[in-house]
Amino acid sequence: MKKFLFLAVALMGMAAVSAQPTIERPKLVVGIVIDQMRWDYLYTYNNMWRPDGGIRRLLDGGYSCGNTMIDYLPTFTACGHSCVYTGTTPAFNGIVGNTMMVHGKPIASVQDSTVTGVGTTTDKGKASPRNMLVTTIGDQLKLGTDMQARVVGISLKDRAAILPAGHGANGAFWYDEKVPGFITSTYYMSKLPQWVERFNKDNKKTMKNYDLWNNRNGVTMTFEMAAAAIDGEQLGQDDVPDLLAVSISTTDYVGHAWSTRSLQLDSIYDQLDIDLAKFFKVLDQKVGKGNYLLFLTADHGGTHNYKFMTEHHMPSETIGNGSLEKMVNGKIQEKFGVEKAIKGHMAYNWFLDNEALAAAGVDREAVKREIISLLERDDRIAWVIDFEHPYGRSIPREVVDRAVKGYYPARCGELYLIPNIGVYSGSHDGKGSTHGTWNQSDTHIPLVFYGWHVPHGERFERNGMTDIAATIAAMLHIQAPDACIGQPIPFK
Repeated sequence: MKKFLFLAVALMGMAAVSAQPTIERPKLVVGIVIDQMRWDYLYTYNNMWRPDGGIRRLLDGGYSCGNTMIDYLPTFTACGHSCVYTGTTPAFNGIVGNTMMVHGKPIASVQDSTVTGVGTTTDKGKASPRNMLVTTIGDQLKLGTDMQARVVGISLKDRAAILPAGHGANGAFWYDEKVPGFITSTYYMSKLPQWVERFNKDNKKTMKNYDLWNNRNGVTMTFEMAAAAIDGEQLGQDDVPDLLAVSISTTDYVGHAWSTRSLQLDSIYDQLDIDLAKFFKVLDQKVGKGNYLLFLTADHGGTHNYKFMTEHHMPSETIGNGSLEKMVNGKIQEKFGVEKAIKGHMAYNWFLDNEALAAAGVDREAVKREIISLLERDDRIAWVIDFEHPYGRSIPREVVDRAVKGYYPARCGELYLIPNIGVYSGSHDGKGSTHGTWNQSDTHIPLVFYGWHVPHGERFERNGMTDIAATIAAMLHIQAPDACIGQPIPFK
């Protein structure tokens, strides 16, 4: 009798479990990051967007967050891609620049000497996400589905494929022009999947004959590789949600080469509109309308070229860190007898030679004060932040907070330059655009959600780049990345 009652209770329990409602989730999450896309490009190119193009479909059917800002420094590619998918800033995730100090040596953000290339024999394959210190939304999706979710990153740039995909990705694939083809590293696998080998073979002629970094074909190849990944990795083909992270790098290369106001860049965004529309059709066919959740954003914006601005009587100036460093080291040597107090810089991060200062027996704080004073005498520099005492001076909190959010002590310099508005690192002779500062041009990014459970609408309340991962996590009903500081964006 007891056995019968136990069996009956157990069966009732199993029936109750099976009767529990399933968690509603999209079959596939697609993140699209357009490298160096300013927010206003959505509207600057309004007359160029086709009625049946990808951008028009996004804006007419999606939810646009028109006041989304980057609230850390510096605004560079590696930082932006990691922030979008970790929901946090360089101070937490450790990706403080495209190049940074790790164990006292300058390395690229995804550089990893412990791995080798797969599909290539060049050093481009020596890359992994190990320098990123926290989890991504893809990692959390894996954890939240008992590792059943599949996560893939695709881009021409290594960092733009690797950092978004995260630590537990099934694969990240980036471009090596010397192959030419898409490659990966032994961090993920020992051999390229058959679908990648087939893609490289089928597109060898295009990749050999065109410079994908600076040509419309770079946009097309990236989207076509992403489409191939949907088939090859069977993304969005079952009830377990997957994630596909796609980044378009050609927009950044052409922007740097030809600037924000150029026919060359116009051509790239025209192609983006065409290829995004085609990619939507792939998603509709392979995953199904309403079954995928997509967002489009940027890793940073871009400033207008110095010549363009000055020709139109707009404030603009450039600054050369190399000449500044030479001047400062010369003055410090004259006053303190230290031959090279500044041992280097990475963009706006400046590194002291602490060993040389200690060996010379000088007052380190006095040297720092003198360096700050020398730099701030330059009319192009607003402030210099001392990361060891960031809030000790009369510098606007808005600026200091952004710098501090980008500061990871072991990887950053002791001093950080804040140029005046409209001043950028570079030269007057450059043709292209750049980025890196806290100005609106660099920090105001597009953010449009589309698809699964996304209403049509628009909001202009302030949002941060860190809110993207928080929003996706909330919609998936999974834990946000472990260092996420963002908040879910309400669709209303």
